[in-house]
Amino acid sequence: VQLQASGGGLVQPGGSLRLSCAASGFTFSGYWMYWIRQNSEKGVEWVSTINPEGDNTWYSDSGKGRFTISRDNAKNTVYLEMNALKDEDTALYYCVRGVYRDYWGQGTQVTVSS
Repeated sequence: VQLQASGGGLVQPGGSLRLSCAASGFTFSGYWMYWIRQNSEKGVEWVSTINPEGDNTWYSDSGKGRFTISRDNAKNTVYLEMNALKDEDTALYYCVRGVYRDYWGQGTQVTVSS
């Protein structure tokens, strides 16, 4: 199982980023997928969830209205579109597999700073 996250970077407050997570080594279309972030202030924080079919999504209060999770099962990839980024969104973002969260990608760093 591999989860390769990418798309992080340095962005100014109010900016946007699109994270991607390419999955391999398992039947991607059969799994719920999650984005989870970690920083030194808040620790580990759930961000968003998408069901296997991609037609149901959930967001933490901090991301609701600003973040959009999506997936392309043909490409074995899950995405997180982040808009109106704030300083407090600075974190290492992980894509995570399944309801048991048994596999985590290596993470991609998002830094929001002016």
